[in-house]
Amino acid sequence: MSAGSAPLRIVVADDHQVVRVGFAELLGTQPDFTVVGTAGNGAEAIDVCAELRADLVLMDVRMPVMDGIEATERITARAGTGPGTRVLILTTFDLDEHVYDALAAGAGGFLLKDVTAERLFDAVRVVAAGEALLAPTVTRRLIAEFARQRPTPSARPAARLAALTPRETQVLRLVADGLSNPEIAARLYVGEETVKTHVSRVLGKLGLRDRTQAVVAAYESGLVVPRGT
Repeated sequence: MSAGSAPLRIVVADDHQVVRVGFAELLGTQPDFTVVGTAGNGAEAIDVCAELRADLVLMDVRMPVMDGIEATERITARAGTGPGTRVLILTTFDLDEHVYDALAAGAGGFLLKDVTAERLFDAVRVVAAGEALLAPTVTRRLIAEFARQRPTPSARPAARLAALTPRETQVLRLVADGLSNPEIAARLYVGEETVKTHVSRVLGKLGLRDRTQAVVAAYESGLVVPRGT
């Protein structure tokens, strides 16, 4: 945390109290995090995030009253064009098809519940900063599996991709492959700032909120084909 910057305001949403308390206590060990509240279902998560002006919510998928998918949609819709509350989804290793819907709804990424403490801390910082948690190999595998379960490529996203330059299309393909900005820069032999500019233009032209939505668009348009298909 840089000098003078406020700690990230975090909400933990999970229907299991032990899980809520455990993640809250773990996150509370970091000087740049403040857990401002918890929620036992998606409806509570929406209210708590709004009331306490949370920067990020750690969101479970399967919860009573309202699940994490609908809660994610409502939280990201409230954000409009501003930063709002970022959503980091918690899931299990069972390739839950609903996680793909959460990503499409605007979640910044997702973690497995058996995540290590250091990866959890890193993920919170990455997603809170507006980036997508898409680099780990397991995440690419899960994204590809969700994409495989979706309908055939949509003509609408494919038509929108026509607005991109060849270089922007190349960058989008690499983003969808799970590469970070430094990795893309090394692959294309350009500077990292150049990559950031390309990514920003891709998001702007496609009307997307972040890198996660760019990945969804790349799969839905057929620009990227899941491995094994």
